[in-house]
Amino acid sequence: MTSSSVGQGYAPQPTLAQSPAADYCQIPPAEVIAKNSLRLAAQKGDRNNQAKYSEIIKKHVTYVQQCRQKSWLKNQAIWVRLYPCDTRPGALEEIFDRMVNRGYNQVYVAAFYGKALLPRSSNQTAWNSVLTTRGTDKTDLLADSIQKGRERGLKVYAWMYSLNFGAEYGVTPEGQSAVAINGRGETTLFAGEEGFQKATDGNSGSVLFVDPYSDKARSDYERLVAEVARRRPDGILFDYIRFPRGQGAQSIASRVQDLWIYGDESRQTLAALAQNSKGTDLIDRYLTKGTITINDLKEVDKLYPNEVSPLWQGRTPLQDESTMSYEDKFAWIEWDLWQLTLAHASQGVVSFLQKAAAPVEQQKLKSGAVFFPEANQPIGRRGFDSRLQAWDRFTTSEWHPMAYATCNRSNCITDQVRRVLSFAPATTEVVPALAGNWSKPTEGRPSLEDQMDDIHRSLPQIRSISHFAFSWQEPELDYYRSSCQLK
Repeated sequence: MTSSSVGQGYAPQPTLAQSPAADYCQIPPAEVIAKNSLRLAAQKGDRNNQAKYSEIIKKHVTYVQQCRQKSWLKNQAIWVRLYPCDTRPGALEEIFDRMVNRGYNQVYVAAFYGKALLPRSSNQTAWNSVLTTRGTDKTDLLADSIQKGRERGLKVYAWMYSLNFGAEYGVTPEGQSAVAINGRGETTLFAGEEGFQKATDGNSGSVLFVDPYSDKARSDYERLVAEVARRRPDGILFDYIRFPRGQGAQSIASRVQDLWIYGDESRQTLAALAQNSKGTDLIDRYLTKGTITINDLKEVDKLYPNEVSPLWQGRTPLQDESTMSYEDKFAWIEWDLWQLTLAHASQGVVSFLQKAAAPVEQQKLKSGAVFFPEANQPIGRRGFDSRLQAWDRFTTSEWHPMAYATCNRSNCITDQVRRVLSFAPATTEVVPALAGNWSKPTEGRPSLEDQMDDIHRSLPQIRSISHFAFSWQEPELDYYRSSCQLK
């Protein structure tokens, strides 16, 4: 087949629905080959082939749109990270064509992951740009991806890391002042993070979480979100709205030292919750020593004899607390202090998201929170998942639970989605994120088809699903894109 004849007479066929691929709105293989040939020919500047390429793109847009209207799954999205080599002529076209071929009608483009997908020449944020190669100073890869995606019928969301600001942020003294610190004096750069390199050299493979109560962190992030929103994506998805999940025993927070609340502004905010001098004193002792003792209770009683009980926001003293023995009183007050600091840590995460998402919603853009379904659970009597991701209190218009359970079947994945639905407000759309590959199991998970079919059978109210990630589906292309060097 020659490039001059490719794509002639194409129209979606009524019999397409009989093919397995059509059940997922995928483009037939012959048409995939035709479109790719036309794309390559069009890149050479031939106007005839450019026109044919544009025509086949439009027809595929129509086919996917009509197919999705008839399908139970109205939106099928995919997550992707872009690289400097994606600025090459035709690179974005190839990436988004491949997505449409798989039946996707939405894409979540990584706009911030410790580096910003913004032009270096106009990047006024606290982060370096993804593009640093000479000749790309003015290239706006995020805006280009929004344009190229929409030309192919894709809604384009910007996907942003949130409390994970990346190791480069902590290089300056100003950035270091905003970093989250736990009761052992550690930052997340040194404490480790599941799924990431544990590094002590500040390289780009490291993670660095910030104190959600830091005014500088919030201000810097607000400026970044504003720049991303200015490109007018269809929505912004906020990821890493949590603290890190430690390794082994550190995956459970059971002591105040485990909490990332020791930054100056976090401590100040916590101290402000005290409602009398006894409360202020005991909160400070609890943070400083990691516990309190009976002697601490006796000392604050002597220091503040006119106050009956220590008070802080949310605490209601026991009715007979003033007459209780110090031994009995100690257990209650220590427990209340633990609950206070735990709530303070969780509230920081929730408040950070609310502040970040508010201007997005005001601009009539969708806002979404990305989270782990199991990351908001108590463990044992006083333990809690160390991520402290209180997603059941998130107020974004979309929830994107990462239903990544691995039991070699779909039911454990569906159970995660079911739990999220049980918390979701009626106005919140739940869009499960599934990990895996088409037509084959991957790392303890069934194929994407099996996962989606089980969700549809068990939870028919789900109408949108995303797949992590483009790199999994196109590993060879992703390896080339991530490792190639621009000349």
